[in-house]
Amino acid sequence: MDVLTAFEILVKSMLFASAPLIFTALGGVFSERSGVVNIGLEGLMVIGAFAAVVFNITFASALGGWTPWIALLAAMVIGGLFSLLHAVASISFRADQVVSGVAINFLALGLGVYLIKDWYGAGQTPQIPVPLYYERIPLLYDIPVIGPIFFNNYITSYLAIFVAVIAWFVLYKTPFGLRLRSVGEHPMAADTMGINVYRMRYIAVFISGIFGGLGGGVYAQTITQDFSAGTITGQGFIALAAVIFGKWHPLGAMGAAMFFGLAQSLAIIGSSFPLLADVPNWILLSAPYILTILALAGFIGRADAPKANGQPYIKGSR
Repeated sequence: MDVLTAFEILVKSMLFASAPLIFTALGGVFSERSGVVNIGLEGLMVIGAFAAVVFNITFASALGGWTPWIALLAAMVIGGLFSLLHAVASISFRADQVVSGVAINFLALGLGVYLIKDWYGAGQTPQIPVPLYYERIPLLYDIPVIGPIFFNNYITSYLAIFVAVIAWFVLYKTPFGLRLRSVGEHPMAADTMGINVYRMRYIAVFISGIFGGLGGGVYAQTITQDFSAGTITGQGFIALAAVIFGKWHPLGAMGAAMFFGLAQSLAIIGSSFPLLADVPNWILLSAPYILTILALAGFIGRADAPKANGQPYIKGSR
């Protein structure tokens, strides 16, 4: 295998492996920028993957090639609605946000597996009839050398990067983003200025659910192409690590997600590289999680979270 071929395989696998992480990490950025810790990103990915796969299997014959895209919309809606459980518990009832997020993770997995066994009589669904496929980007694919490497991938890979830029613009260049960040930094001051802290936090958590569901739907329709208890195995926590590693910034989270996506891609294709051929498979499979731990261990304490992150707000309290 020549160097260019190896590089092409690595870049392509990194792009499609990082897309679900980017979407989910962006959801985490919105939630935590508003002051709500969202440990439930894993559960939101699970419920999004479940919704996308079930929708794809159910409506493929009627919708044809549009099926995976509409399935992603279904995953976003279900993820957003599911996240409201976390919002109600942590914002309205002022429950511990970490405990609420963990509960979301357990509930999503338990509910998804139970319904799959009830509906399909097995521990996993059949393969989805209409998955997402690689697409060549017109004109850009024809660029010598770099065209086939960077512009022949899942559309969702490029969409994730585009959405990250849009998320940066919304958070840092619009009045809505300023209000959202203000309730995460100093909710009392924001309340004094007439900003509804509860509403902004609800919106932020709902957005995190939309992105988490989208991330799960993309993962299920590009990588696993079915749903079971083992479909989402830590990707939500890796996305949460990308939020922290990226300093709670959309573009930083995108870069961190790409780094972790690269680690995940090595776990999948690493054995095909001569330099990694003799590395035991368990080391390659554990690489994404080891790198996540090492990155956070060397980074936590050097980045400042939003000042009110994890703190419930009580109107009129001081």
